[in-house]
Amino acid sequence: MLGLLSSFHSGTAPACNTKRLSCAICMRPQSTCICQWITPTAHEVEVVILQHPLEVANAKGSARLLCLSLPHSRMVTGEVFAEQELQTLLTAPLQPQAAAHSPKHAILLYPDTPQDKALDLPTPPVLAGALLRDPSQFRLIVLDGTWRKSRKMLYLNPLLQQLPRLSLRDMPASHYLIRKAHSPDQLSTLEATCAALMQLEGRIDPFQPLLRAFDSFVAQQLGYRTK
Repeated sequence: MLGLLSSFHSGTAPACNTKRLSCAICMRPQSTCICQWITPTAHEVEVVILQHPLEVANAKGSARLLCLSLPHSRMVTGEVFAEQELQTLLTAPLQPQAAAHSPKHAILLYPDTPQDKALDLPTPPVLAGALLRDPSQFRLIVLDGTWRKSRKMLYLNPLLQQLPRLSLRDMPASHYLIRKAHSPDQLSTLEATCAALMQLEGRIDPFQPLLRAFDSFVAQQLGYRTK
C-alpha cells in the first residue's frame, strides 16, 4: 500500500508528503515488487477475476500475481457491475484477435453454501457434462475477496447468480499463511484458481511452477513480518 507520511509542528509548515515509487507492472512499491514471481503459465480455460475494491491495495493479495501469470486472463475491480459491463466480461473476447471466435461458456468458481438459501439466491444451473470435454470453451469467473465480500458481490450481481458453478472439494491445506482462514482448506485466489484450472483441464503439471512461485511470494511476505 502506498503510504503518505506527513508531520505537523506548531508554528511550522507541514513537511512535504513522500510517496514510494511503484512498479509499473505489478503496481506495488518497488521495495516489495513481486515481478520476480510472475510465472507465465499455459492454460486453455480463460479467466476473468472480479476483484473487490478493498482488495486492490492489500499487499497480501494473490490476484495480481495470478493475472500477470495467466496469458488468457483479465482482472476488473468492482463490487456492483452494470449489467451490460458484466455481460461483456462474461462473453466478449478477451483479446481483439479472438473476435471471430464463438462466445465462451462462463462458469463461476464458487461453492454451493447454506448462505445461498439465507440470501434467497436462485439455484444455479447445472453445468452441461458435454462441455467438459473441451476446456477451451470455458471462461472461469473468479471473485477475489474475503468470503463475506464475495458473497456480497454474488448477491449484488444477479448475472453471476445465473451461472453454473464449479466447487472445489477435498482440497489440501492452503499454503496461504499470510492471511487468516477459518479452515485449513480455504484457499487463496491463486490457489483456488489453479485448482479449478487443473480440474477443468485435467492437467496438473503446467500449474506447479506457478504454485511454487506462490510459495515464494508467501515466504517473501512472511519475511517482512520479521523485519
